[in-house]
Amino acid sequence: MSESSQSTAKLTDFKVLVFDVYGTLADWETGIYLGLKPMLNRHAESSQWSRKQALEAYSAVESDLQAKYPHLLYADLLSKVHELMEERLRAASGLPVKTSTGDGASTSNQAEPSRNDEHAIFGQSIRDWPIFPDSHAALHALSEHYKLVVLSNVDRQSFAHTLAKLSEGPTSEFSPDTYAPPDLKDRWYPKSNPKSKSPFTLILTAQDVQSYKPALRGFEVALDDIHQDPALRHTPKHGVLWVAQSQFHDLEPFETLSTAGHHEYR
Repeated sequence: MSESSQSTAKLTDFKVLVFDVYGTLADWETGIYLGLKPMLNRHAESSQWSRKQALEAYSAVESDLQAKYPHLLYADLLSKVHELMEERLRAASGLPVKTSTGDGASTSNQAEPSRNDEHAIFGQSIRDWPIFPDSHAALHALSEHYKLVVLSNVDRQSFAHTLAKLSEGPTSEFSPDTYAPPDLKDRWYPKSNPKSKSPFTLILTAQDVQSYKPALRGFEVALDDIHQDPALRHTPKHGVLWVAQSQFHDLEPFETLSTAGHHEYR
């Protein structure tokens, strides 16, 4: 997008807003940090880490795994991040560590079922991550004027819990079935359930596109869907705005796609 178009573009010029969620609408940093704390507190190496240090260590491991295992469900990837971080902390303390196999699994000369359970619990912690206080109201206000779409580095089942909070508000009671994803062969149109209060027209996850941002595949699939699916297909090429917090995961790759001449989106 040129400097002149940046200065003249108005929000009303757009028809579809594509949202990243974690970091933009949901407070993933707090969710991740609180989930890591029990493990970090066990090891001298990490017990005095600041929140920033903990999140930087987490992000480094997560980014590597997302690039290496683009088809791995996000809940399983979170479990693996937790496991690898603990292995590194154990190594730094001179304790025995597990050795990873070629398929991402690991072996050990010690049976640690409680640790394995803790890795899995961390992988399922997405459902507990809070949304930002203004996300629910802001999304519903925007949905009165725009079609809202999600492209998020998450799996479908995990995202259902966040969707419910963004749709109903963080303290509301709701039926889990109302926000459950459809079969994987079907695109996820959350408003198709008449009981749903979803502000989103379409939801795409890493599980749907089989890649994690910043890989470009997810962006390409999302933009193709917007112009092919019945609920969104009348959007002009200049009518899509990407809404995200992360330079690394969203803004830089989207700009790369834009400047490569693939489209005229912003």
